[in-house]
Amino acid sequence: MKVGLIRAVTTTDPRLLDSHGAALENTFGFEVLTRAIENQPDGVYDDASLAAAAPKVARLAVELAPDVDAIVISCAADPGLELARSAVDIPVVGAGSAAGAAAAAFGGTVGVLGLSRTAPTVIADAIGDRMLVIDGAGASHRPADYLTPTGVMDAITDAHLLADAGADVIVLGTTGLSSIGMAAELRRRLELPVIDAVIAAGSMLASGVAARQAHTYVI
Repeated sequence: MKVGLIRAVTTTDPRLLDSHGAALENTFGFEVLTRAIENQPDGVYDDASLAAAAPKVARLAVELAPDVDAIVISCAADPGLELARSAVDIPVVGAGSAAGAAAAAFGGTVGVLGLSRTAPTVIADAIGDRMLVIDGAGASHRPADYLTPTGVMDAITDAHLLADAGADVIVLGTTGLSSIGMAAELRRRLELPVIDAVIAAGSMLASGVAARQAHTYVI
């Protein structure tokens, strides 16, 4: 499967740009073509940046669609998801929606680790009243903050606070944490399930492919 991956952050750093695609390639064997939206070096971190990103994501989806089998919007807030779906005739998966669906499949309390005390709407809606957020270290307000040593330590500290507060599973509520591979580190430290939104999106696509193949086999 060839997947078009849309990063909702502007970057010229090839390692950062390709980090989410590499995770999908290594986990699922997809061929990934990555593109980033323009003029948003701080990514999506509030209502204004989410609104600004939505049409940019949809335009990139239209550009990518002729060359790929499916599209992943690699942002936990799913900017432009419905716009993109209405503009192309291939599957479009939002990382936030996928993470929310994965979290909903677990029982118990779901801790959301992200940029603020409020989770992205698509994740919060999926989890409902089982969601747990905390007023954590507070230094990380934008996705790029997690690329700093302070941001890494803030994320680890906040994850421990979520676990201590009773979280049975943790969802990474920003794909800035996907860029640094935080899920694996937290699983090791906390011994809890940790959902990475990018990998959740890939799992949705992989499940869809498997279902399609099974249907074809039965026929």
